[in-house]
Amino acid sequence: MNEKERHWNYERIAQAIVYIKDNFDRQPSLEDIAAHIHLSPFHCQRLFHEWAGTTPKKFLQYISLSHAKSLLQKSESISETTFKTGLSSSSRLHELFVKLEGMTPHEYRNKGEGLVITYDYADTSFGEIIIAATEKGICHIAFVTDRDSGVKSLIDLFPHASFKESASPFHQQVRDFMNGEKDAKDPIKLHVKGTAFQLKVWEALLQIPLGELETYGRIAEHIGNPKASRAVGTAIGSNPIAYLIPCHRVIQASGVIGGYMWGPTRKTAIIGWENAQVTP
Repeated sequence: MNEKERHWNYERIAQAIVYIKDNFDRQPSLEDIAAHIHLSPFHCQRLFHEWAGTTPKKFLQYISLSHAKSLLQKSESISETTFKTGLSSSSRLHELFVKLEGMTPHEYRNKGEGLVITYDYADTSFGEIIIAATEKGICHIAFVTDRDSGVKSLIDLFPHASFKESASPFHQQVRDFMNGEKDAKDPIKLHVKGTAFQLKVWEALLQIPLGELETYGRIAEHIGNPKASRAVGTAIGSNPIAYLIPCHRVIQASGVIGGYMWGPTRKTAIIGWENAQVTP
C-alpha cells in the first residue's frame, strides 16, 4: 500500500471512529459503520484489515475504555519495561531508534536565528505530516490538514530561522520509520527546542513500548517528580515531534484517552492501530 492509499484509508477510519464514539450507547454494527462511511460491509472489513491488520470488531475493542484500563493495570513501570526490553532486535521502544538532542541555549533564546530549516511533507497511516529539519536533525513533525497552516505553525516556532521547502536524508529517515523500516544502528536524530524539564519528559515518552499506555502521574514519578503531573501534561502538550515522540501513549488515569494536539480522533486511531500490531 502506498502513502496516498494509507492516508485515504485513515480518513475513512477517522470518520468511523467519530461515528462509533457518537453512537457508542447503541453499539453500532459493522453494517451501520460501513453505511456511515459509504462502504459495503465487505469493503469496510477489508479497509480495517488493510489499514490496521485487524477486524473492525477487534479494533473497537482496542479503543474501548475497558481495554485502556486493562493496559494501565497490566503495565509495569517504564524503568522495568526498559530493563526487560534491553537492546533486543524485537524491541518496541522508540528510544532505540530515535536520538533526542536539545537545542543550545543560544538557539533556544534566539528563536532559530542562524538556523536553516528544510521542510517537506509525507502521507502516513494517520494523515499527512510536515517534517522539518536543521542541519543537526529533525526539529518538528506535525500532522497537517492544510499545508499553509502547517508551514505557518513551523515559522511561528522559529521566527528568526531561514526556511526552504526541500527534502533531506533526515526527512527520508522519518518516512522510512513511518513505513515500519527502523534501524537501531542509524537512529533518527532529533534537534528540538525545549526546556530541561520538557526534554526529560519527552525522553521518558520514548521509553513507552508500542501497544502500551501510561498516565501523566506515572510519567511524573518516572522522572523523579511525582507531584508534577500537571506540568508533565503541559510538557506533553508541547511535544514538537508527532508520533516519533509518542505522546499519544499517555492517557488519563481513568482510562479516558483524553486530549491530543492533533485531535482526539487521531490519538484514538493511533492507539487502536498500535494495539493491533502487537496483539496476536
